[in-house]
Amino acid sequence: MSVNTDLDSLFHPEIKTRPGWRKALPWVVAVLVVGGAIAGGIIWSNTGHSTATPLTNIPAKDVSKVPATVKLTPGATRVARAFIRTAVARKNLGEAYTLVTNEIRQGQSLASWKTGNIAVIPYPVDAVAYAPMKIDFSYPAEAQIEVALLPKKGAKVKSQLFLMDLVKRDGKWLVNSWVPRSTPAVPNGSGNNAGGLGAG
Repeated sequence: MSVNTDLDSLFHPEIKTRPGWRKALPWVVAVLVVGGAIAGGIIWSNTGHSTATPLTNIPAKDVSKVPATVKLTPGATRVARAFIRTAVARKNLGEAYTLVTNEIRQGQSLASWKTGNIAVIPYPVDAVAYAPMKIDFSYPAEAQIEVALLPKKGAKVKSQLFLMDLVKRDGKWLVNSWVPRSTPAVPNGSGNNAGGLGAG
């Protein structure tokens, strides 16, 4: 009940007709007002803690740092090669379906995927002589590599450079993106190459 409701009940007409209550009313009201003020002061002042924001010279911890780079695992490299031999080449599409994320599947069922009408840019892999891979970055659960598809001499296709994103989900590496670039890569024999398309 609010204070106003209590006062309304004290000044009810039936009570006001009693002379004895009339004398006691000022005391009752005074007790209620003083008691309410004391109780309110206790509630507001005895919170147990300050709401003021403490000042400190200690800098806040930066949780946005990029994770440390790691060596690309053989498992990621195997998935990359298998993806090119299957999805890109449009061969063994049942296997290819298990190598990609839902971002590439785009909701396709396995049966629909096997038709070859998939969101993966194709390339005539049979015409490839060499496919060096260069690591752009490699983290524990994500990596990006550049793959140069270099055709055999006399092949009627042009060399092409692709960017491939790989992600690790539930302990398994999957291809998450396959995007072409306009300039073909030139193998430089550096130690940053992840190896070619050959067996591994």
